[in-house]
Amino acid sequence: MNDVLTIGDAMITFNPSSKGPLRFVHSFERKVGGAELNVAIGCARLGLKTGWISRLGNDEFGRYILHFIRGEGIDVSEVKLVDGYPTSLNFKEILEDGSGRTFYYRANSPTTTLTAEALNEEYIQKAKLLHITGVFLAIDKEKNAEVLKRAVSIAKKSGMLISLDPNIRLKLWSKEEAKEALTTFLPYVDILLTGEEEAELLFGVRNPKEIIERCKSYGISYIAIKKGEKGSVGYYDGQYIEAPPVKPRKVVDTVGAGDGFDAGFIYGVLKGWKLERTLQFANTIGSMVVSVSGDNEGLPYLEDVLVQLGEKAFIER
Repeated sequence: MNDVLTIGDAMITFNPSSKGPLRFVHSFERKVGGAELNVAIGCARLGLKTGWISRLGNDEFGRYILHFIRGEGIDVSEVKLVDGYPTSLNFKEILEDGSGRTFYYRANSPTTTLTAEALNEEYIQKAKLLHITGVFLAIDKEKNAEVLKRAVSIAKKSGMLISLDPNIRLKLWSKEEAKEALTTFLPYVDILLTGEEEAELLFGVRNPKEIIERCKSYGISYIAIKKGEKGSVGYYDGQYIEAPPVKPRKVVDTVGAGDGFDAGFIYGVLKGWKLERTLQFANTIGSMVVSVSGDNEGLPYLEDVLVQLGEKAFIER
């Protein structure tokens, strides 16, 4: 039985060998990325039993991703390699301050071959939580919506928790398309993990307390608003908490910090922690991720987080 399941696309991410505008970068390092996949890796490294449902191209990149994910201890029994659909790619631009942009090449994604009918109902039912994001929805707005609707329906019938990170990528769809698609899922969501800008797009408000009120109208139990270097805000069962940020050692690459936060928050919820502890844990992971270059290289193991929190001794030698 898995603790966490997620559904989504994975990509080969080409990280630049030098910082600055992409047009001046001459070499890249191959990595693996993808929003839903990053959350799966984050959860697995924290010790949660994790499964990932996806489709990859039957090519060298697809095989590389499959082997990489299997090596992270993630269950890949519902991942298939398909012919005629190249594995998705992206190229990252990283500037001197750690910020940057992503350039996607994921048209004709292998995940477009994943249908609602192909979902393994028995496999989904055996998990505790299903995590979904707006990225998978954006890749194929109609077909992937049907896939997620069926997955959510199965999960709800089984009493599973549903977590959603809007993860809005405006290079993949418009603000209007994102809002229309994502709001249809909100009535089924138990845990919303959102950034401030994404929440404003969905609800038309930016103030955390107003965002929470809008979320409560959909029946969402856990609400976490990610504020980056300003920390986070959380709500559960009448309790509202503003969690302070955890200062990173150095900001190297901000990609994946939100996914790390998601994994940490999900971990806390499944462990039955109090909201304050869960937010502190998630904020700590987010700060650790930005100190390492790569989409998921900085996602920590549980013992690393406990050391960072001062709850476990670090023995250097």
